[in-house]
Parts: sequence; structure tokens; C-alpha cells
Amino acid sequence: MILRVLFAAALLGGCSLLAPPQPEPEKAALTKLPDKIPHGARRAATVVVLPTEAGAAYDTTRMAYSERPYQLAYFRDHEWAEPPSGMIQKLLVRVLEQTGAFRSILTAPEAATSGYVLRSEILDLVQDDTRAPPVLRFALRLELRKTSGQAAASRDIRIEEPMRAATPAAGVFAANDALAKALQQAATIVLENAR
Repeated sequence: MILRVLFAAALLGGCSLLAPPQPEPEKAALTKLPDKIPHGARRAATVVVLPTEAGAAYDTTRMAYSERPYQLAYFRDHEWAEPPSGMIQKLLVRVLEQTGAFRSILTAPEAATSGYVLRSEILDLVQDDTRAPPVLRFALRLELRKTSGQAAASRDIRIEEPMRAATPAAGVFAANDALAKALQQAATIVLENAR
């Protein structure tokens, strides 16, 4: 009996050696900046952009989608080139630099003795296939504080971007469009509240 079990295990193990390797997942990036970046009068303020945070569902390179309410799944053959939080922080820095309104835009661990600290958190980044047509849901929480700790602004930016189809590629395009809109709103919020 034991010999048969070992023989069956060896056969199954041999089959897996002959199976073709799984293809590498296609990788996608979040790179789109707003078409129109708001500009403001030059001020002496410095803004430190902290690393963007994300809950466990979005702190991954896996691309999320939903086919049923309250359910989250991930594509097998498509993923982000890096966790979205890292890509979003880089784009926040670029957009704030392009406003031309601040003395400098820094990232942690750099620090400023005076100025502002911008904290961001991904609340939602999912391809919602429960709707027809499907949408990409993106939500980003922003919190702007003075380096002294005093709150300057706190906002949730929520965008639902229509998708052309319920495919990973359509989701990537919609995510980039939604992010560009969110970045434009984020720049406006910082410009209006960092004086």
C-alpha cells in the first residue's frame, strides 16, 4: 500500500516537471499626469510628500477586480510593475513640483523644519465589473499638515472612471485616467491650503 502511494506521488511529481512553465504576468504602470496642472504664486513653503500608504488589499502588485458586490479578486496574468503606492507617491511629487508654487518638494526621509507634510492613502483601486459598463474605482485620502502638526486640510478624492471593456488592459487605461484626475485635485488642495 505504501509503495503504491509513493509510486503515485512520483508519477504526479513527474507530470509537474513536464508541464509548461507559467508565463510571466504582464506588467502595467501608473504614469499619467494631468493635462492641466494648476499653478500658483511662488511661496516659501516646503512640502514633504510621505510615502503613499495602502491597506493590505492594495499594498501589492496584484491588480484587483470585483465581479460580485463585497468580493475582491486578483488577475492571474496581469499585475502592476510595482505596488501602486510607490508609483502614486512619485507622481504626487512630480505634479507638486510642476505647480511651480513651492520652494521645494521633498520625500521622506528628508524633512523640513517649516512647511507642510502631505500624507496620502489608497482607499480603493479596483476594476468594478459588477456594473455595466464597468468602471475603475479609485479613492485617495489626502492629509496636509503643517510641520508643527497642525491640520491644514483633509480630503478624500473619489473617482469612478468608465472602462471600455471588462479587461485588465481597459482597467489600466481607466486607472491612469482616474489617477490623473485625482492628481489634479490633489495639487489644487495643496495649493489652496499650503500658504
